[in-house]
Amino acid sequence: MTAPLTADAQEYGLVGDGTADDGPALRKLVDALGDATAEDGRPRTVRVPAGRYVIRDEPVRWRSGVSLVGAGRGATCFALANPGAPTRPVPLAWFTTAQHGAGRDHRIADVTFAHFEIDGLGVATEEYEVLAKGLGLQYVLRGRFSDLYIHDTAATGFGCDFLQDTVVEGVLAERCGRQDPGEEMGGAGIGIGVGGWGPVERLAVTDCTARGNGTNGIFLELQQEEWVPPRGIRVTACHTEDNRYGISDWGADGLQVTGCTMLGNHVAGFDVSAQGTTSVGGRGGIVTGCVIDGNAGDGIALGNTPGPYGFHGNRVSNNGRYGYWEHNLADGDQEPATDIVLESNDIHDNALDGIRVDAPLHEPAICGNRIRGNGRRAAPEAGGGGAGVHCGPLSLTDERADWLPGGHRGKELTVGGGPEEAGVTAEVTAEVTAVVTDNTATRLTLAPLRPGADTAWPDGTPDPGTVYRLPDSPAPRAGLTAAAAVTHPYVQGNRVRDDGRPRTQIHAVWIAPEATWTGGRVSGNDFGGNGSASTRFDSAPSGGRWRDNAG
Repeated sequence: MTAPLTADAQEYGLVGDGTADDGPALRKLVDALGDATAEDGRPRTVRVPAGRYVIRDEPVRWRSGVSLVGAGRGATCFALANPGAPTRPVPLAWFTTAQHGAGRDHRIADVTFAHFEIDGLGVATEEYEVLAKGLGLQYVLRGRFSDLYIHDTAATGFGCDFLQDTVVEGVLAERCGRQDPGEEMGGAGIGIGVGGWGPVERLAVTDCTARGNGTNGIFLELQQEEWVPPRGIRVTACHTEDNRYGISDWGADGLQVTGCTMLGNHVAGFDVSAQGTTSVGGRGGIVTGCVIDGNAGDGIALGNTPGPYGFHGNRVSNNGRYGYWEHNLADGDQEPATDIVLESNDIHDNALDGIRVDAPLHEPAICGNRIRGNGRRAAPEAGGGGAGVHCGPLSLTDERADWLPGGHRGKELTVGGGPEEAGVTAEVTAEVTAVVTDNTATRLTLAPLRPGADTAWPDGTPDPGTVYRLPDSPAPRAGLTAAAAVTHPYVQGNRVRDDGRPRTQIHAVWIAPEATWTGGRVSGNDFGGNGSASTRFDSAPSGGRWRDNAG
């Protein structure tokens, strides 16, 4: 067939009526245009008018130089389905190392995917399959992915790896990773494997939104343990919400994350760890100007990295555990993290410590931060049932309660079982649990059962009057807690206070019994106005200089 530079998909057999299988026609067209581009070196474009185009049972093997451009989100939709092939993943477009021999010298180049929707709800494999993506391309050179809406895929929505000189912009990924309970590989909204092009991969991810996805909202993952973590990757002006993790660095070097929001994610807003396939954490990254707020677990979770890493000018607030948590997973790098910098951040109203160090740090710099009003999980244990107790999809209300606002943040609520409160008459039911994200005097707000869910309850909303229990609050809760080895720290110019009523941040600094604090300098800080003594040393610091600290 004649291969024009721009081809109207409907002129080449695609129907777009939501019923006919448009896969064979699209595969034929892409092959024809790919052959023509290989022959004359001139890239081609498939323009797809408004319609719902079904791609059934077999994905499209993509070709270099062929672009796919729709009429806009909600206008042009590709509906993926596999009713005749229940073991086969069906991404819209794929080109991978394992299936097609993709590599640096066998790549997809000069392609644009823009202005369309991918609906993955029709694909369900018998077992979880990481390739059941929306888009699954590897080794892309000079690519542009723009204005895409990808949703309800069985695995990762945008799952493209090794992207060189590429821009990913304006991608909305919702409820992807349907078949991933959170423990499998993939299952993200936007998941990008890195390292295939060598030590530098020039990639920009900008103005994207990832919401309600099974694992990560946006993550970068090193794909081979022996590869060098690459530099050159930027994530800017993105929004992640209601994912297991918001934005994750699982193996990049020098990742730049700027001007992003990470809200209401279940485990952490921003995560660096050894969760990925190679058990290699990111290093050398810089996170600036971000809002990391209201996550059910930690705001920032940093671990399994040799360092350095820097956090500058961020707001880290209202999270259900720690504002910043330094930790290591058992299967990752255990060496002390060197040159961690926390500078000019506003770390406030988190449920437990503002900054918690549970893994060794060497020469950290903690400077100019406002660490205030943390330790919000200060309400005592509580329980009830009977009249005045009723539940909504994401709430529990006790009209007779008088809780400290925010005082149950991050606690695990238990509902059901038997009456334990004096004077409570309620039916004995099976116990279920949910995580409290916030509370008023009478109402608990709960995290969804899993990312993308619209309820906190596995078996339907509990009946009115059902018994509930909330555990006690832990103590102490400090602005900065060291519970591991900290050597030669530089802590200067921080305001570590709690001027609220009540003062829930018990101490400015707590050195726990299991910690060691060696050398360094702690000076010019404001440690006044906390709930108890400004400092608590259950393990005395050794050497160093503590001077000119107020309070």
